Amino acid sequence: MTALIRLHDAIFGALAAAAPWLLPTLARAVFAGVLFVYYWHSAGTKLDGLFSPSLGAYAQIFPRAMEAAGYDISQLTAFHTAVVLAGSWAEYLLPVLIVAGLFTRLAAVGMLGFIVVQSWVDVTGHGLAADDIGAWFDRDPASLLLDQRAFWAFLLAVLVVKGAGPLSADRMLARFR
Repeated sequence: MTALIRLHDAIFGALAAAAPWLLPTLARAVFAGVLFVYYWHSAGTKLDGLFSPSLGAYAQIFPRAMEAAGYDISQLTAFHTAVVLAGSWAEYLLPVLIVAGLFTRLAAVGMLGFIVVQSWVDVTGHGLAADDIGAWFDRDPASLLLDQRAFWAFLLAVLVVKGAGPLSADRMLARFR
């Protein structure tokens, strides 16, 4: 029994020792594999040019305002355009920063905010149904909003707390300080 306990301690002790570099590295890899292309593609639907949001961008971000304006962008304000541009650029830039490991903690905080706003718009603007919103502790882990985005937020929280890990631009920059 003692040998089994020593084996257990050796294996899991090595994992615990690797956690400071393993967890953030895996978090960035999972982000790259699961969310990077999702956000990159979504951002691609929002810009017709660097300073030219698409009609779809306004409809995605301000669905009720667009409906009220008869889907005529000229009826919206400069505020709407600024929000759409900032959101679209953030949707391109923040995932790139996370995957590169550059300003990772700030980018992860930005993505957490993005997910909160995205979820709020899905519920209030697009009228997401209760089944899609889901609920925690309901035996169904497949809801699009609460369950799925809780995992996204946890992944990003790991990066906020742990940073980017050793294979990152942040680590290279730290060597020059």
